[in-house]
Amino acid sequence: MNYSELNVPEQIHKAVERMGFTEMTEVQEKAIPPMMEGKDIGTMLKTTGMALVSTVGGASGPLYGTAFMQAGKALAGKTELDAQDLVTILDAFVAGVQLRGKSVAGEKTMLDAMIPARDAVKAALDAGKSAKEALSDGVAAAEQGVEYTKTIIATKGRASYLGERSLGHQDPGATSFTTMLRVVAEHV
Repeated sequence: MNYSELNVPEQIHKAVERMGFTEMTEVQEKAIPPMMEGKDIGTMLKTTGMALVSTVGGASGPLYGTAFMQAGKALAGKTELDAQDLVTILDAFVAGVQLRGKSVAGEKTMLDAMIPARDAVKAALDAGKSAKEALSDGVAAAEQGVEYTKTIIATKGRASYLGERSLGHQDPGATSFTTMLRVVAEHV
């Protein structure tokens, strides 16, 4: 995958590459399609999670890996997704990140984008909106979450060492989650 196709700033491209997602893409292109053939959605998500844990460095690999593995457990045996499965996936992502990261909303983490996105998708589906509309609402909520992270002091991860100097800077995890959700929304 060429990350420039995602229309995200160059700094994010470089951060994504440093995090190991370039290597993950190479693993996916070479190994995952044959491994996934004939597999259910839960198995695909769990396999993706295990690959993320083993290939993406820093905290992102274990956090995203756990999120995908939790989603895989929640969707075990499913061969098709419906709109409500979006909420199931996002619930599992939140639970996985909270479990692995021992964090909650308001600590300047990816949860500050993930939880509002999940809540917006759920509210949109409950209001009768389509999956595409619900994901659009989720992206908007995640973007607001990213903006919110600029207003709070980091209390988790490496950014916590900066203390008050973390004010004014958006959380990278919240940003990467929002980018991922935006890409999903564009393909539904």
